[in-house]
Amino acid sequence: MLEINMDDVIAVIQSIQTQLIAIAVALVLAIVVTVAVNKRTVENTAVRKLTHSTTWVVAAVAAIVSVAMMLMGPLNSMITMATATRYDLSQENIDAANELAVDIEREGITLLQNNDDLLPLSDAGNINVFGWASTNPIYGGTGSGALSDAYDTVSLLDGLNDAGFTTNDELTDFYTDYRSERGSITVTSADWTLPEPPASTYGDDLLANAEEFSDTAMIVIGRVGGEGLDLPTNMGDIASVAGTVEGVNYDNNSEDYADFEDGQHYLELSRSERDMIDLVTERFENVVLVYNGANAFEMDFLNDYPQIKSVLWAPHPGQAGFAALGEVLSGAVNPSGKTSDTFLTDLTTAPSWNNFGDFAYDNVEEFEVESARGVRYPHFVNYVEGIYVGYRFWETADDEGLVNYDEAVQYPFGYGLSYTTFSQEMGDVTYADGIVSFDVTVTNTGDTAGKDVVEVYYNPPYTNGGIEKASANLVEFAKTDELAPGESQTISIEFEDDDMASYDYENAEAYVLEAGDYVVSINSDSHTVIDEQTVNVAETITYDTEDNTHNGDEVVATNVFDDANGGLNYLSRADGFANYAEATAAPTDYSMSDEDKATFYNTGNYDPTEFDDPDDEMPTMNADNGLRLADLRGVDYDDEQWDLLLDQLDFDEMDEIIANAGYQNAAIDSIGKIRLSDADGPAALKDNFTGASSIGLPSNIVLACSWNRDLARQFGEVIGDMAHDLQISGWYAPSVNLHRSAFGGRNFEYFSEDPVLTGDLAAEQMLGAADRGVYSFTKHFALNEQETQRNGQLCTWANEQSIRELYLKPFETIVKADGDAQAMMGSFNYIGNTYSSAHTGLNNTVLRGEWGFRGFVETDYFSGTNYAYQTGDQAIRGGTDAMLATTETTNHITDESATSVIAMRQATKNILYTAVNSYRYENGEPESSTPMWQIATYTTIAVLGVLFVGLEALAVKRYLTRTKEAKTDIK
Repeated sequence: MLEINMDDVIAVIQSIQTQLIAIAVALVLAIVVTVAVNKRTVENTAVRKLTHSTTWVVAAVAAIVSVAMMLMGPLNSMITMATATRYDLSQENIDAANELAVDIEREGITLLQNNDDLLPLSDAGNINVFGWASTNPIYGGTGSGALSDAYDTVSLLDGLNDAGFTTNDELTDFYTDYRSERGSITVTSADWTLPEPPASTYGDDLLANAEEFSDTAMIVIGRVGGEGLDLPTNMGDIASVAGTVEGVNYDNNSEDYADFEDGQHYLELSRSERDMIDLVTERFENVVLVYNGANAFEMDFLNDYPQIKSVLWAPHPGQAGFAALGEVLSGAVNPSGKTSDTFLTDLTTAPSWNNFGDFAYDNVEEFEVESARGVRYPHFVNYVEGIYVGYRFWETADDEGLVNYDEAVQYPFGYGLSYTTFSQEMGDVTYADGIVSFDVTVTNTGDTAGKDVVEVYYNPPYTNGGIEKASANLVEFAKTDELAPGESQTISIEFEDDDMASYDYENAEAYVLEAGDYVVSINSDSHTVIDEQTVNVAETITYDTEDNTHNGDEVVATNVFDDANGGLNYLSRADGFANYAEATAAPTDYSMSDEDKATFYNTGNYDPTEFDDPDDEMPTMNADNGLRLADLRGVDYDDEQWDLLLDQLDFDEMDEIIANAGYQNAAIDSIGKIRLSDADGPAALKDNFTGASSIGLPSNIVLACSWNRDLARQFGEVIGDMAHDLQISGWYAPSVNLHRSAFGGRNFEYFSEDPVLTGDLAAEQMLGAADRGVYSFTKHFALNEQETQRNGQLCTWANEQSIRELYLKPFETIVKADGDAQAMMGSFNYIGNTYSSAHTGLNNTVLRGEWGFRGFVETDYFSGTNYAYQTGDQAIRGGTDAMLATTETTNHITDESATSVIAMRQATKNILYTAVNSYRYENGEPESSTPMWQIATYTTIAVLGVLFVGLEALAVKRYLTRTKEAKTDIK
């Protein structure tokens, strides 16, 4: 999603340019006529004055008509949303949201290191807090994930103070005097400056006073990310263009040195930060480091500083979550978080490193489109690592001897320490009727109450050169209750054997569970096995028949994404990853193939009439069947009543609800369909037009680190409750793309590098909101793992196995948790050479066919004129139902053929089905009313109409009087 920016302004101007031209023409003609009909050309005073009067009345009428056409046409939706009633949260829901935020952060804060058991601090007394980020921490991401400033925010220092710590105000003042605010990062611009006072500016007195104040120091390091911009992989490039390239800003903290040298990236220490750490560790032996960021950070520097004994990862806490940080430090809360990503000692060694970023095609002149933002042309990104993303690569590469794991990985996926110790005992594993099941008994063997996580992985049999398989795959997880010292809890684990199947896109073209031994283990993290047992699959199972589909698919899953493969050399485990260097190298071929060019479409070459089917018959419209939308609440999706209701609609009514779905879905008065409001974002609800907003909860990265399904369900329920307060029906969330790279700008709102952890937690969010009758737009469907060039016609190339096993898996989990009245938001990128929101294989074959989705699909923000590739006509043909547009661009349906109307009916049905099953219709048909601004407009036009008729009548009367007087004078 996008915040309001220059693209929106440009789009609005473009949408009303016809009316603006009409007003200008009317004014110019009026001036011309006024000048032409003057004393020298028309001596008759009566005629001259009548002509002047009539000319300006006509010009005014033309201007008013043009303005009315703007208001009732292109600007209708935007004004309706902007003038809608603004609602506020109840105090009950404010309190509930803030309480939940603290609960999530309590379990999401992850203890990465605790040498000498420094934490918890036995004395919640004085503490020195170093680091500029301590005074300007990161509460949430930017863009659609940004938080509202309408509610109180608990700062990092507030959280410490509330827990009983006294922080060094002199240090705090030093940082706030240095710089009061963090540089802005928006969808289209970013200040990548990392304010950190040079070590030389601290002064001896400040440091001496700090040593006297406390013998304990905390260092805070912060990193921010957001929508529209990935984190810089080379700060040298940023520094070289800052101030000269629009939207890019960066300042060093000293004239004596550069904070980052060429080649250094944003997720490592800056020179000023390292100097500050040197300064602190020279004076303090007990140091706690807090990393406040959502993206996995390089922490290899910890080896240089034995004084840093404890490390906490405290990702974006929302508006109240920092209260948990003080509780964790004091020991009032025992940390139970586990990493949701793999922390590497060197992020440049990730297999995606060379294939993440800005890659432009060099032979696509025929697809260049002039837009208000300049010439647009296609770009690409290659997912060459295949299924080997995150821990799946590192664990498998370790088993194959490709890497030195201990040198490469600092903190594995699923890793986290506690103030107590636990044991986990694995019961006997049974495998019967396709179900793998066993119990795990977790016992608190320490002296402090706490929670633990049961992580279950499987290692499948692998044949060299066969189907690609990682040697570690999370298959199930569970979090315990809080266990007192000595207390035990037994967790029952159960999963289906086809959860261990692999997708064979080269031979079987289906999911396959190969015969052999599957090692099922319980781990403390992806790398450390606690216990394991073997499940033997006696015969290979291929899920390729109607009565034997994978994971309950309604139809057999077979190859759909051959067109997205791109013919790339994908990373393979064969011969110990023998092709690693070649497969993961940076692209060398920047040309789009002739084959892909033949079916590449954007606004420059897409013509819907080329795809019309002459055998299609025009559906019925304008029928008088007497149905109201409310009559169909709870009616089965396939019930014939839906056809009767759709028969009542006309072309314009369907076009309106399809084309104008930005932050709403529109009203259809003839069937009692009221306008419903939909709102951003993943951690809160934000009405971008009225300004109404909810409490901001912690980002999804925190929820992922909690590994707690119950908290995820509560997250959705609280969102649903706040939606009721704000009269919002749809929630643009959860966001379930994966952390393919640590540098992803939206990693804060996406959960994890793992599809199981992501999908299971996100499904709980969705179910929580659905329990309150709020429909969720799971996003971004699909393969939107980078922000760079996301709306630059970004062709995303990936093999079918990785698409299905990784990138579609969270969406599949959510749909199958409740495939009924929900929604899905598309992504900006292309899948292969086809825009995702026009990809019939994705939206129809997989989503609706295989998974049985019943709901509607909406584009991501729709700005066809500016982005140069989105068209409503292509989207509805490709399985998308609604355009997230706030003004007129290319969102309206232009083809009125039978083929087009059939697609419109289906799209309208999907939107209406979701709408009527929302909470707004739970008590029958809601009341509908004409927006006040429209009533005011009609009234104003009527008054002006009477006024201008009166003026013209007065002008005519004066003309007749003057004419009569002139005749009298002649006599």
